[in-house]
Amino acid sequence: MWAQLTKKTAVPGGLLLIANKGTNSVGVIDPNKRQQVAQIFEGGVTGHEIAVAPDGRTAYVPIYGNSGVGRPGTDGHNLVVVDVDARKVVGNVDFGKGVRPHCPVVGPKNHLLYVTTELNQSVSIIDPATLKIVGEVPTGQEESHMLAITRDGHRGYTANVGPGTVSVLDLDGHKALAIIPVAKQVQRISLAVDDSMVFTSDVTKPQLAVIDTATNKVKAWVALPDMGYGTAPTPDGAWLLVALHLANKVAAVNLKTMKVEHVIDVPSRPQAVVVRPDNKVAYVSCDQSGKVAVIDLSGWRVGGVIDAGAGADGMAWAARK
Repeated sequence: MWAQLTKKTAVPGGLLLIANKGTNSVGVIDPNKRQQVAQIFEGGVTGHEIAVAPDGRTAYVPIYGNSGVGRPGTDGHNLVVVDVDARKVVGNVDFGKGVRPHCPVVGPKNHLLYVTTELNQSVSIIDPATLKIVGEVPTGQEESHMLAITRDGHRGYTANVGPGTVSVLDLDGHKALAIIPVAKQVQRISLAVDDSMVFTSDVTKPQLAVIDTATNKVKAWVALPDMGYGTAPTPDGAWLLVALHLANKVAAVNLKTMKVEHVIDVPSRPQAVVVRPDNKVAYVSCDQSGKVAVIDLSGWRVGGVIDAGAGADGMAWAARK
């Protein structure tokens, strides 16, 4: 039914990459065709998240392991490098031991690769040119699962799942500046487009924490219709999209009023949200259904559903010129 709502219009310059946990692969989605056109097999246990180089042609996938955060299972020890055009793995970074590497982020200024390494309670720094680990930033907490970096590249923020905290990191000085108590347990993290606020979901109550980056304190709570999970702001800074993974919905929070103003039904178990750079469409990975929902932001409705792979999870937009 969703595919009937909006017309397919040409999408300028980009591919959507998705981590298909169930097939241990990176899916390549053509947003114009609205279909997954390739799967690149990682050769590892399971990658959950993806980062893309600025040219859109290289992707980085940490191999996390075969369990969820904080659960017994294999402990991933490497990260694979994927050539998006050649559709194959072309490089590898070995951490030397099981560290459960999870969330990769490319530094917006220095283009170094920052990767959460949970079992080391740190963020590892990798030089993409040499694929060497060149530094480490301690988070001071267990289960530092997800990472967000400010637009100037100086500060990082990790969501520490089990402790229910957020670590504030000095990426230049390689040290933790603060640990912010948030809830009994948190999941996922994102930054406002002006870096003034950090958002993370309380996964014990239907609410979203809003952290003031000037004070490193929770300044507000946003009531949600159900438990929140992954979040992403729209590029215009007006909205924050929140996956409600148990309710199979996505909530749109007005960042001026800090209230939910739209709720959209999506396929089963939404996880991550990526908003296209043109501010017109949001893509939502839906784990249990192996789908990606395409949300039309002008009408706040699902305009199509893309078949991805089993365990569809982390996504990244690969901008192309």
